[in-house]
Amino acid sequence: MDIHEFFKTPIWVEQKPEFLKSLIKASDKPIKSARTRDKEIIKSNKDFGYSHHSTPLINNNNFLDFRNYVGSKSWEFLDQHGYDMKQYELMFSEMWVQEFSKNGGGHHSAHIHWNQHVSGFYFLKANEKTSMPVFHEPRTGARATKLKMKPKIKGIVNGTELVHFKPQPGTLIIFPGYLEHEFSVDHGKEPFRFIHWNLQAIPKEFAKDVV
Repeated sequence: MDIHEFFKTPIWVEQKPEFLKSLIKASDKPIKSARTRDKEIIKSNKDFGYSHHSTPLINNNNFLDFRNYVGSKSWEFLDQHGYDMKQYELMFSEMWVQEFSKNGGGHHSAHIHWNQHVSGFYFLKANEKTSMPVFHEPRTGARATKLKMKPKIKGIVNGTELVHFKPQPGTLIIFPGYLEHEFSVDHGKEPFRFIHWNLQAIPKEFAKDVV
């Protein structure tokens, strides 16, 4: 019998350590500002279980080379889906850096990025006990008819419902914006920092009107 596997969901993972040193330095000021803004929260919870978000970084030139690289790889990502990317301009909707509280406990519940074609992470600071990104099965029909898995099955199979990646500094992850994801509870006991972003493919006839 021929077996055809359709409707796959790609997640691209790449090691890009050459950006690490400059981006850690570039992200220090935005995170410091975020922690200053959140000082009352830090005081009340002893910096446990919270995620500090920077202001938008789209126009921050300290991230320009990285944005250009991510934009190029994201165009390639969509092109390999078979989309006619000659008809679109790929634009950043948002980019920010965030850091889970240094005393652990940080997490994010499951969510998607509505109306975003490409999303991604770049990990700046992490250790062996750091929170992990967890991706969910995106097919609603498959989730609605979920069966119990074999008790000793190994690896990722078609019935796998959750997939996680262990963050390492310098790792880049690109995935479809529709893919539901979360971050598990952080036990690192030191800051977990990463850059997050979303991009939209805008038809070229409308892209000139987008600010």
